Amino acid sequence: MTETFDLIIRGGTAVTPFGTMQTDIGVRGQSIAAIGALDNAVAAETLDARGLHILPGVIDTHVHFREPGNLEKEDMETGSRAAVLGGVTAVFEMPNTNPPTTTRILVEDKLKRARERMYCDHAFYIGASTANIGALFALERLPGVAGIKAFLGSSTGSLLLDKEDAILAALKGGTRRIAVHSEDEARLKARANMAMPGDPSTHPVWRDVETARFSTERVLRLARAAGRRLHILHVTSAEELPLIAASHDLATVEAAVPHLTLAAPECYERLGTYAQINPPIRDARHRDALWRAIASGLIDVVGSDHAPHTRADKEGIYPQTASGLTGVQTLVTIMLDHVNAGRLTLERMADLTSAGPARVFGIAAKGRIAEGYDADFTIVDLKAQRRIENRWIASRCGWTPYDGMQTTGWPASTVIRGQIVMREGEAAAMPAGRPLRFLESLEPTAA
Repeated sequence: MTETFDLIIRGGTAVTPFGTMQTDIGVRGQSIAAIGALDNAVAAETLDARGLHILPGVIDTHVHFREPGNLEKEDMETGSRAAVLGGVTAVFEMPNTNPPTTTRILVEDKLKRARERMYCDHAFYIGASTANIGALFALERLPGVAGIKAFLGSSTGSLLLDKEDAILAALKGGTRRIAVHSEDEARLKARANMAMPGDPSTHPVWRDVETARFSTERVLRLARAAGRRLHILHVTSAEELPLIAASHDLATVEAAVPHLTLAAPECYERLGTYAQINPPIRDARHRDALWRAIASGLIDVVGSDHAPHTRADKEGIYPQTASGLTGVQTLVTIMLDHVNAGRLTLERMADLTSAGPARVFGIAAKGRIAEGYDADFTIVDLKAQRRIENRWIASRCGWTPYDGMQTTGWPASTVIRGQIVMREGEAAAMPAGRPLRFLESLEPTAA
């Protein structure tokens, strides 16, 4: 009897948990139904992947889509369209919007805004504040919520949780893994005069290594006292890595693409405030340490920290300029370029951008190419060479710090739950993203 599928992806080299191999993949409904030779099978739709590599759908667990409140920078539609054009199948969106996402009503508002407007699957962080600490346990279990995010040092927006007793209370206020932006607010205030007007190269002088190291040491200590799992976002310094390694039983860690790709002082000399991000891009010693941490397995996740701003926000006089770079659309091609440069294997990239996020956050049915999992695929041409250009960027702000950078390895197609949402550089006509589901907050269904 002839097997039938809704979609067959033919002849690609798939990165699976049981090896990287040339294979066909059959999809029924939204799920992977078969992996292997499907020569005699038929399907309503076929995608020819010969000569291409099939990664499990890339999950960017660190984006800022700015909605509500700053729609001149980005919104859910433009940000998610940029994601699928870049090969990203799902995103975690951060809470420092205006107003910040700190209540049930506000996260439900985001989910409503996302419906029929977001091209990729999605989840939203709840922001921790002194006002909602008592509600965090309930908030972190809401449908479509990725978890709790705490800003321990001030960055874009008004969210801040900087006092030790408040941080400890937030850590005790739930059980899911809590994500933190780890910079010490008191040291940032004390060193504010180190940010020299008009000189963005002083950004890592102001927000120095000790600002990050002290904050990370403190939050690891508090997480241990609270018995709470922790996720440290966009780690930047060599000095933080041994602390995390000693606490890897409870703490996971993210490296962000800008800190793996750019280095001071060159990036500030070339890009000026377009290299300004929090925590800052540091010198090559720290970038090299991050790559060693990737090689050793210490880094669990790589995210883009996509944080768009208008050109007007970026082109004032430092430090009155905005911190944040675009990145969701360039994550895949830049990481593939690092693969081609020999800095990591394709399998390690899949672990950092798919299996790692699913493992760290308990995402249901995502993160691997295996039967029964969602049919999410980032299909890439490892040999394609192109130049990243501002005109390619779908983000509303219309620029990228990587403008002019030639990369080897580009996304060819993006498939989400069996639907081809990007092919040959064209996004699907209609957004079809849905909220992600998490193992720790699955809603019961009728037996």
